[in-house]
Amino acid sequence: MTGADSLAELENFINKWKEDENGCRNVFLELKAHLGRYSDIVLDFVPRPGVTYSLRAARAGQAHRPLFALIDVIDESPRWLSVCFYEGMINDPEELGDLVPEGLMGEDGYCFDVDSNEAALVNYILTRLDEAYERSR
Repeated sequence: MTGADSLAELENFINKWKEDENGCRNVFLELKAHLGRYSDIVLDFVPRPGVTYSLRAARAGQAHRPLFALIDVIDESPRWLSVCFYEGMINDPEELGDLVPEGLMGEDGYCFDVDSNEAALVNYILTRLDEAYERSR
């Protein structure tokens, strides 16, 4: 994590986020835990209440871009997730992502909307996280 404040804010956010009917809280926790498998990950949490709560993942020493994955919790009722990657850092063989021109830190990216805990989609996104991590150097 970048800084104790970011870690504390993230934990506070998670603790206040009660179970939801669409299961997105559990998906967020699963994605966060998956990122935790890597020893050289730097996470940053950027809360914008009423808009998004962003978990940004970078690889220590990552040179070309400030992150390799962005997990946005969209602050609506119910909350849902938008998981984004830079174009070229992932494959999308099933074409489940949406191309977002200049939508990821000013660069083209792919975002996957998650509004349920559908296992197939979650597993698909976990694979994209691994791809982006591997291509982040």
